[in-house]
Amino acid sequence: MLLNEKDFKNEGIKIAAFLMAESARTAPKSKGEDVIEIVYVDGEEMEKIAAQMEKMAEGGDKDFIRDAESVRKSQAILLVGAKGDRTVGVNCQACGFESCSEFKKAERKGENFVGPNCAFRLIDLGIALGSAVKVAAILGIDTRIMYRIGIAAKKLGMIDSDVVMGIPLSASGKSPYFDRKPKTNDKE
Repeated sequence: MLLNEKDFKNEGIKIAAFLMAESARTAPKSKGEDVIEIVYVDGEEMEKIAAQMEKMAEGGDKDFIRDAESVRKSQAILLVGAKGDRTVGVNCQACGFESCSEFKKAERKGENFVGPNCAFRLIDLGIALGSAVKVAAILGIDTRIMYRIGIAAKKLGMIDSDVVMGIPLSASGKSPYFDRKPKTNDKE
């Protein structure tokens, strides 16, 4: 049997994404409590994210368009998010409140992400993201952590976490995330 790259490229990306997800899942977490949510996205669902990002660019942030182009050049996306409403209970005040009990009383809101969030839960998210992209680097898969992907996926209801990041994955001759340029207004 002969297979060319087109035959196995998407399967390789899927395997890499699943290994990345496992690394994110097993990453150390505060008090050993897992508040991380992981979702794999490919195919038509990626186009929904890209279209949502373009729609969000109408609000003035043209980098949503640039990042939507990166999504379209990718073979898959790993969404990694965290629920930040569960405190660790150490009264560290990093969230801006005097105590965890005060934090729990705060109104949680946000247009893109929901907050306030326990700082330790956001640290957990960062460690999970770092663990995932470490695996991608070892496997030779190009990635970039993008918060705009997370916002779009959250608005589409693809993930329920309070704070979400998207990790697009690509296996091509050159990383589509390397020479990205911000979109400018043609009149400037």
